[in-house]
Amino acid sequence: MPSKILLTVTQGQNPGQEYVFDSRTTCIMGRSPDCNPQLPNDSQHLTISRYHCLLDINPPDIRVRDFGSLNGTYVNGKKIGQRQFHQTPQEAAKLKFPEYDLQTGDEIKLGNTIFQVSIEIDPTEVPIFHTASHSYQEEKSNFSEAIKRLLDASNNGDDNLREISGYHAVKHLSQDLFGEVYLIKHRNTEQFVALKIMIPVVSANERSIKMFIGDLANTQALSHFNIVQLFNYGSFDEIFFLTMEYCKGGHVSDLMQKSGGKLPVDLAVEIILQVLDGLIYAHNTEIPCIKLPDGSFGKGKGLIHRDLKPTNIFLTYIDDAVVAKIGDYGITKAFDLAGLSGQTLTGNAARSPVFMPRQQVLNFKYAQPDVDVWAAAACLYNMLTGVSPRDFVGDPFLAVLQNNPVPILMRDNSLPKGLAEVIDKALVDKPDIRYKSAVDFKKALLNAL
Repeated sequence: MPSKILLTVTQGQNPGQEYVFDSRTTCIMGRSPDCNPQLPNDSQHLTISRYHCLLDINPPDIRVRDFGSLNGTYVNGKKIGQRQFHQTPQEAAKLKFPEYDLQTGDEIKLGNTIFQVSIEIDPTEVPIFHTASHSYQEEKSNFSEAIKRLLDASNNGDDNLREISGYHAVKHLSQDLFGEVYLIKHRNTEQFVALKIMIPVVSANERSIKMFIGDLANTQALSHFNIVQLFNYGSFDEIFFLTMEYCKGGHVSDLMQKSGGKLPVDLAVEIILQVLDGLIYAHNTEIPCIKLPDGSFGKGKGLIHRDLKPTNIFLTYIDDAVVAKIGDYGITKAFDLAGLSGQTLTGNAARSPVFMPRQQVLNFKYAQPDVDVWAAAACLYNMLTGVSPRDFVGDPFLAVLQNNPVPILMRDNSLPKGLAEVIDKALVDKPDIRYKSAVDFKKALLNAL
């Protein structure tokens, strides 16, 4: 059994009630109906805010952060966050309070309700990789050494690295929180391939490695014109490596910078229509390895990206026509979900959820395909305006919950009205995301044009 976190109500309504978390997720505690755990929304619980605090859970780790509630969140009787009495909720939303690590036996108190934390660790989760990087500069040095070790070993006949044998590094292409991408070239065929390396920054056990490798198998199964092809993957000397299709046009954010910060309507829409074609395929194709309701693994249908943004939309050109390809199809997110990143989802090192709908914050574990559709609309909004749909001030996760997207014509009133209406509709996420499928959003865009 995997490690898990248990929250047990020890004081308040429904004492003894348990909430169990056995995988990576975020959850919001408060009185709002979409919170989990939800506190009663009645006169006895008015000292609890609608969105009171956030839990960032990655068993066996759990952290808590107050959202600037009026009466504060308490851990073991100590207040860890509270807005001042003269501050409005809107003013408090501009603040960001620190996170606190929790241990077995700790108590979280909201109003008169107390939750006790219990952490169950699977004793079979024996570390296999023991890497522990503590700063980005150290990680960057590790990446530089890793690419050299990988290519040297492959060119010296290591059978585990046959897929990159004969290649040499040409240049560094990009980096993200968890890995770096290099362009490599075969010495004989002169074929170019993108090589991504990812170094665990925490001790990696067999379960987390299997979880990540299973997600890589799913990504490798995707074969579509508008998805960057994952050729191969493996591990070597505490390094995960992946070989992928090389897109010489870079990503959409690169193109935006070269174009003055945003893109012309025709080009932006053409790119996002191709992205939607990739999503339509990925959301409906058979994949080899998913977790079934009984806990076993088997074939399933559909793969969600959960991290779509302009830096994950890559470009290449065929006969002067732009071709958009969805990159990093869930790879970085899978690395993170497997617990290999050592990062929290919500901490200072984590990226702001600019391209994330509120459903993904509230129900991260059970994200549905419509979160990718919302993210595609957010990418189109960003390409056309140069800014994000929401205004982000203070705690970014609270901003997702409280701030509605700004109508796109308020950013740029020169955009076509019909297109603006479709984009605004696609970015509705309260109470639900309006377009449930990439097919629906694509049809709406084509009709608007």
